[in-house]
Amino acid sequence: MKNLLKKISEMTEKLERFLIMTGILAMMVNSTANAIGRYAFNKSIFFSEELNQFLIVGVTFIGFAYAVRKGRNIRMTAIYDSLSRPVQKVLTTVIAFCTSLLLFYLAYLSVFYVLELKSINRLSPALQMPVYYIYAIIPVGFAMAGLQYAMSFVMNLLHKEIYLSFDVTEDKKDLSGVL
Repeated sequence: MKNLLKKISEMTEKLERFLIMTGILAMMVNSTANAIGRYAFNKSIFFSEELNQFLIVGVTFIGFAYAVRKGRNIRMTAIYDSLSRPVQKVLTTVIAFCTSLLLFYLAYLSVFYVLELKSINRLSPALQMPVYYIYAIIPVGFAMAGLQYAMSFVMNLLHKEIYLSFDVTEDKKDLSGVL
């Protein structure tokens, strides 16, 4: 079971990294080209702002899945830290399961949102392209984050350590995330 989860984790991590890196680089190139065009040639790229908005949507939703993978998502631990280790384990396992279900449900709902955008043939103002192409990343991001929580749930069932994600365990000595 762990080998299957490891393969899934490796594949999705490569995809997440590629999409995030590509999105951020595209934003950088787009913004730089627009700034050079505006100041050097007195001409802006008419679709630059819209393209960056679309890229931000993609980076946000895929970045969320990546943050969950690395155990860097926001956690409220004021009460959690005062609990015993076995209770923390149970709570983490339940939270991973419930969050996974919620994210898969949101992915399911967002598919219908994207299909609705497709059915009304809504086009972006500047690029005049169907917006459902862009918003199709939303169910993908939710599903990938849900998959990360599902793998965390399974890892918590199979091991005695507390897993925040497939690869990340909660270690009381690790204070690298503390500012």
